[in-house]
Amino acid sequence: MAVHDDCKLRFLELKAKRTHRFVVFKIEEKQKQVVVEKVGEPTESYDDFAASLPADECRYAVYDFDFVTAENCQKSRIFFIAWCPDTARVRSKMIYASSKERFKRELDGIQVELQATDPTEMDIEVIRSRAN
Repeated sequence: MAVHDDCKLRFLELKAKRTHRFVVFKIEEKQKQVVVEKVGEPTESYDDFAASLPADECRYAVYDFDFVTAENCQKSRIFFIAWCPDTARVRSKMIYASSKERFKRELDGIQVELQATDPTEMDIEVIRSRAN
């Protein structure tokens, strides 16, 4: 599975410049490559991000989560989320599962990984608990 250069570019912008809150990636099966589907503005919320994931199709996504620690320090964590809902096509789930590790290696700087098959598995509380 090829990875479009735009994927790495958008991820670097999120990581280094913080110009995006999230990036959603999609596998184009015909072209056999991962492409950028949606980029979230820094002002967008976690709900905006969750709403941008289709209910019945797989996606990869990175989300820049800002939080304050118990010691009152401002921090952020970059989450990689593999979204594979139970309602997605079996072929699609297999393609996403088999290319996940290779795609993840292209994105240097991921701090936390989540695998989600329904919205409750990537709820904001799950994100919060995994960030620390």
